[in-house]
Amino acid sequence: MIPIISKLSKRFLSSKPSSFKRFLYEKIDFSAQIIGIVGGRGSGKTTLMHQYAKASKYKNSQILYISCDHPSVISADIYEIADEFYARGGKLLLLDEVHKVKDFASHIKAIYDFTDLQVVFSGSSAINIRHEIGDLSRRALIYEMPVLSFREYLALKNVAHFKPYPLETILSSHEDIVVDILSEIKPLEHFFDYLEHGAYPFFKEGINSYGNRLLEVVNTTIDSDLASIFNISYEKLDALKKVLYMLCATTPYEVNKSKLSASAGVSWSTLSKYLEYMQKGALLNIIRGSRGYKTIQAPNKVLLGNPNLFAILCAKPDTGALRESFIVSQLLTEHQVHYHNQGDFLVDDKYIIEVGGKSKESKQIAQLNNAYLAIDDIESGYGNAIPLWLFGFLY
Repeated sequence: MIPIISKLSKRFLSSKPSSFKRFLYEKIDFSAQIIGIVGGRGSGKTTLMHQYAKASKYKNSQILYISCDHPSVISADIYEIADEFYARGGKLLLLDEVHKVKDFASHIKAIYDFTDLQVVFSGSSAINIRHEIGDLSRRALIYEMPVLSFREYLALKNVAHFKPYPLETILSSHEDIVVDILSEIKPLEHFFDYLEHGAYPFFKEGINSYGNRLLEVVNTTIDSDLASIFNISYEKLDALKKVLYMLCATTPYEVNKSKLSASAGVSWSTLSKYLEYMQKGALLNIIRGSRGYKTIQAPNKVLLGNPNLFAILCAKPDTGALRESFIVSQLLTEHQVHYHNQGDFLVDDKYIIEVGGKSKESKQIAQLNNAYLAIDDIESGYGNAIPLWLFGFLY
């Protein structure tokens, strides 16, 4: 075994685990032999693995943590390391940022076939786990880690602890829910902070450095993760960043192919692939029409992946884009979201949601069934008008 791996693993296991657990922790079936946690950088995947290691039945000597983006590991044979660890009585193998290992899927397959090790791995949301692992995907449990919800932000900040609410409950009972929440906090006092620096757990490490840390997440995702996973040449990476900058200051609209392509400096066929890559890297969300409305190849709306990205990408973010980025980031965790030609979004092919400020009227969706307004800058709503911040309590 490479000595540095053992040293880093002991250091990892000796640190105190965070007492705050992401919502995903309770959803994971830790009895499975192969568990994958995928998501954007900085979303808390490593912390979750650490929490499981410390709470598991295994002794520290039976656990090995490998940071796969460490220079000493990138060219190492992960299976050989795992096999030696298993021969010494190892039980739990933690593989962090596994996408940094060439042909990582074949290593995991071999570990599964020839050892009894339990493997928990994390990786970029950009890797196609089920395709990479093939037959093993039937035995592996894969979970996706999104950014913090507004509810989780309040809990991690120790402002208040609330339970999540299903979308159907928020739509039907939002007035009752809001009364209960208002008895403990004033949500708007915290919501604007969340929109700026609450989507990633590392806000706890300092608000002043948050922007720099988030910018590092964006750059590393593009320059390292996406570049290596999709074999994007160095000179083309700037095109991806140009798209992000443009989306930050632009009102949400139906995508104009020529305008997007011209801004990025690449052809539409190339840019469309890049948009898909950045969506897989959790940097943006592509919202298309549903089958029941119209099916087209071009995306109807392209939004930044979460509202915090606006603060680091442009001086004057578009308010409408920021609002839509927030609600989509919260909804996509457990729901399907499509473009709608009258409201902004069609959720689960059932609910229509129009997003706007406090002066927003319901004329646009007045004649539609199951149609709701998600209104910013209001503490409580009435009827089909729901406070935008409340959609941050979905998970």
